Amino acid sequence: MNIILHDLSNHLTFAPLSLTRPVGNLRTGIWTNDERWQFYIPEAEISFKTEAYLSDKFPVKQTKDNFWINASVIPNARLVELVQQLEMNQTLYMKGVFMAHRGEQFEPKNSISETIKDLVILENRWDLYQLNDVILTADFIAYTKGKKSAPLSETNTLIGDASQLFLEEGATVECAILNVKSGPIYVGKNAEIMEGSVVRGALAMAESSALKLSTKVYGAVSLGPHCKVGGEVNNVIFQAYSNKGHDGFLGNSVIGEWCNLGADTNSSNLKNNYGNVKTYSYLTKGMEQTELMFMGVSMGDHSKTSINTMLNTATVIGVCANLFTSGFPPKFVPNFSWGGEKDSPVYELDRAVDAANQMMVRRGKQITESDLKILNYLFPGK
Repeated sequence: MNIILHDLSNHLTFAPLSLTRPVGNLRTGIWTNDERWQFYIPEAEISFKTEAYLSDKFPVKQTKDNFWINASVIPNARLVELVQQLEMNQTLYMKGVFMAHRGEQFEPKNSISETIKDLVILENRWDLYQLNDVILTADFIAYTKGKKSAPLSETNTLIGDASQLFLEEGATVECAILNVKSGPIYVGKNAEIMEGSVVRGALAMAESSALKLSTKVYGAVSLGPHCKVGGEVNNVIFQAYSNKGHDGFLGNSVIGEWCNLGADTNSSNLKNNYGNVKTYSYLTKGMEQTELMFMGVSMGDHSKTSINTMLNTATVIGVCANLFTSGFPPKFVPNFSWGGEKDSPVYELDRAVDAANQMMVRRGKQITESDLKILNYLFPGK
């Protein structure tokens, strides 16, 4: 089965995270969406239909028989079943929203309509954290069915039903307080919750991620692979390989890959007047009024903050931005900003790439030619 996750017209909707990856590769809940489809259909070949400048790193693999799928839809067992039942040149819609099409080319026609109660469709970048609780819980139920958790050390305190905690083999949890009454807790292979941490679910920790000493977690929080998080976090998603290793508050936020938040970086997630927030839209290239009261920071890949950085409510930070201003940066920080102030100079491409690569080398990775093509495309003036 050849699955192609199609961005459709949503590429900029999920920016800055989607500036460096397809919509189908965004993380929410336990998995990225391509990982989620792979879980439901292990034998499937999965690729992406995305922007041309991303296609070298994320190539589309097209055959004579393809299942073109809306990358913004979070699959569940029923949707997977309906997709697998599609005949050649048949298209599935739900309440007027495109779900999937089977065919050699992406040519939706011969449509059929179905309804799935509570199907999750991501419509805005803030849906990643807003709906994380629902998605994480559904992922947990699907993944842990019929599986047995590794044992929890007696040094810990567990509050709630033990079936709502799942530890993979190799996970380490010592001297922590784990409350699963408000949501499940999943701790992946070789992940660690260090001593003194207090966790209220829902929480998902991917392979080799870590909560540092005395971390405070309010669900729903998702840590991608190799993320290290400390301080206080509330309803935050880290894509992968990013660090918030020290004290400071971060709430209602989405953080890309290879980001680092310096010690005592704090992000406001609520305006002083308790009003609904405005935030930057990459679609309109201006500020957009939302219906949300809580919104922290949206940060693109390879961006960094210095120690004691203060971030306003609903701040949007692009790719490869380096923030070290003494005051509040503007609510929109563009790609390759050096300093993070309104009139900051551009972070030179070779210096930004060198810094990105140095961080990656520390984790046994290295920047690739495909990565360089993406960063070169995103560099101002290119």
